[in-house]
Amino acid sequence: MTTARHSDTENSPDHLQRKLSNRHLQLIAIGGAIGTGLFMGSGKTISLAGPSILLIYMIIGGMFFFLMRAMGELLLANLHYKSFVDMAHDLIGPWAGYYLGWTYWLGWVLVGIADLSAVINYLGFWLPDGASFSPTQQAMISAGCVLFVMGLNLLTVRLFGEIEFWFALIKILAIIGLIGVGGYMIFSHFQAPQGAVASMSNVWSHGGLFPKGTEGFLAGFQIAVFAFVGVELVGTTAAETKDPEKNLPKAINAIPIRIILFYVLALFIVMSVTPWDHIRADKSPFVELFLNAGIPVSAIIMNLVVLSSVMSSMNSGVFSTSRMLFGLSKDGQAPGAFGRLSKRAVPSNGLIFSCIFIMGGAVLQYFVPNTMEAFTLASSLCVILFISVWSLIMVCYLRYRKLRPELHEKSTFKMPGGVWMSYIVLAFMLFTLVILALEPDTLKALYVSPVWLVILGVTYHVLYKPRLKKLGRELVNDH
Repeated sequence: MTTARHSDTENSPDHLQRKLSNRHLQLIAIGGAIGTGLFMGSGKTISLAGPSILLIYMIIGGMFFFLMRAMGELLLANLHYKSFVDMAHDLIGPWAGYYLGWTYWLGWVLVGIADLSAVINYLGFWLPDGASFSPTQQAMISAGCVLFVMGLNLLTVRLFGEIEFWFALIKILAIIGLIGVGGYMIFSHFQAPQGAVASMSNVWSHGGLFPKGTEGFLAGFQIAVFAFVGVELVGTTAAETKDPEKNLPKAINAIPIRIILFYVLALFIVMSVTPWDHIRADKSPFVELFLNAGIPVSAIIMNLVVLSSVMSSMNSGVFSTSRMLFGLSKDGQAPGAFGRLSKRAVPSNGLIFSCIFIMGGAVLQYFVPNTMEAFTLASSLCVILFISVWSLIMVCYLRYRKLRPELHEKSTFKMPGGVWMSYIVLAFMLFTLVILALEPDTLKALYVSPVWLVILGVTYHVLYKPRLKKLGRELVNDH
């Protein structure tokens, strides 16, 4: 993609506005790092991997730091890039932009569907023991959530930033509160009603750090990776961020400390208070911690927090999918209607289109009433798609280093490790894809994923490529 394609003024009603401040961007980055995968998926990950989940999150977090640094250098090297779709189109080719944009769109639609499963799971906390929602009730709750988030996003981008700021702040305060309360319980040797005494030794005294062996450790990566979906969200806000040269590096450089605080320390506290083999795979360990400790009021508050976290994730997903469709439309890779903005500078057509597909989650709730099964299916397929997106971002960086060495030399935000680190991150992505075959439920998603490649291949050659050729002929005739 060349700079000429974005030569219009930023204040044009046809272009996204830079309304997100540093305060918004920082909290959007944190919100992306604390998703449904942490609150909902960590229970299953702990049951698969035991305490080695701490090492898993540190490894994944390290890889994502380098991924984000690569993306940050690329976005700042050319401020005409509105998102990483522009990067792929310019550095690899039109097919890469087409694949990346539509795959990222579908990935966030699947995040939204997984989030709906999580909402049902969390709302079940309020039901009497043994009671559950009927499939019809689950579908109606899901539809209501989608309509609520769509209504929020149809207003202004600044309101999105403001809502996401407060959603993220609630999550941060909740985790800090959990660390504080859990820390007090550990040092006071709090004894839960079921007999377990809070102690740091609970982390390693129930079978060691690798109680499920190598197989359990590898299996833990499958769900853990889903917790990091959204960490790249700052890459889709580039076109709507004030002073990106200053604010993007701040947001990206803070990722390692956030991973250590919000993932590693929080889960260390959880497993110190509640031994890992007492944590249920189908429940949020954050809520269960307070219930097991006999503090039901705190459990109620934490359940409200994780519900707000899910709504935050859906809010981010709807935002990013609508911006992807807007960018694809501007490049001629999606219907022109998606490239039109409302009077409030919101890509409303793309937003409504995305919400219609996320509403498919309501249908899933009807046909797969087992919320954990629906969550695992949607999240596994989502992870496969996001792995391909993250991998393409790294390929973009490698192409940039080869094609634009002068921009790399001038960069004030160079990726540490450069080319060789890019290959390590790509190898890690391939490793993650391979281990998805270890568990039967994630293997199902791996079998289904090639269908998306076929759909994209057909639509690219039938719908988009002829349009490119026609545009090329028109340009030749004009000259």
